[in-house]
Amino acid sequence: MNQKSNSTGTFAIAISLISNLLLTILKLAIGLMVGSQVLLADGIHNAGDVVAAAAALSATIIARKPRDNDHPYGHGKAEVIGSAIVAVIMIIAAFYIAYHSVESFFHPAVQASYLALAVAAVSLVWKQWLYLYCMRLGKQMNNKSLIATAYDHLADVYASIAAVVGVGAALIGDQFGIAFLSYGDPIAGIIVAYFILKLAYHMGKEAIDILMDKMVEQEKLDLYENLVLSVPEVKRIDRIRAREHGHYIIIDVRVGVPADLNIQEGHDVSKKIKTTIMERHDDVEEVLVHLNPWYEEEEQLLK
Repeated sequence: MNQKSNSTGTFAIAISLISNLLLTILKLAIGLMVGSQVLLADGIHNAGDVVAAAAALSATIIARKPRDNDHPYGHGKAEVIGSAIVAVIMIIAAFYIAYHSVESFFHPAVQASYLALAVAAVSLVWKQWLYLYCMRLGKQMNNKSLIATAYDHLADVYASIAAVVGVGAALIGDQFGIAFLSYGDPIAGIIVAYFILKLAYHMGKEAIDILMDKMVEQEKLDLYENLVLSVPEVKRIDRIRAREHGHYIIIDVRVGVPADLNIQEGHDVSKKIKTTIMERHDDVEEVLVHLNPWYEEEEQLLK
């Protein structure tokens, strides 16, 4: 990845960090002022987002460091660790929001505020823009931390939608004396918690799969296999494996080549396999090739 893309990704996460910090201060201040449970809960969630964005920013910076003696495969998994941290913070935030929302039903409904509605609406618009911005860049650069940050923004979008609907319903309930609508605020909090928990589960599962070196999907593996077989000297594939390492993929392949090839010819075949794959897949960082001897006589016997 070039320096410009790296700087763009870091800038996007930095913008997310600053935005979450400002929204945390705004939501907590207004939530405390008007007694809005969903706004307070959303503010606490944004406080978690500050930590999450800081973790994602640190992970992105670390992940772009060049490989060294202690990390010969690079630092790509730092992004995945950042993604896992974001998921954990979101799960904690979801349970916090759900607990305090349920607790609100055992107290008299707090009068809804137009100021809380305005803050929730501003948050909705800003977070939707941040989600689209971070997701576009994250997919373009295959940056796991940035994609995780985008999903965190999406969770905030759901939270803001629920807050707008909940506070709006509470305002209608106060205006027309409809008792159950007056509890729209905490009901919205429970809905927020559900969506945040759902997003956190998918993010956490993906992060764990990568950290556990789960094989890439079969469709990708088939593409790599076809490219390896397109090299004329390759007579068979004995084994092929591929795993994600953060924003890039590492492939390990064992192939059968004619046993009469000399060392130089075998080296050239290995280089050709590596070049063939990496020229067509920008996200492949390394191709490890092992050559096995192939005998035409044995092949004929097997037939």
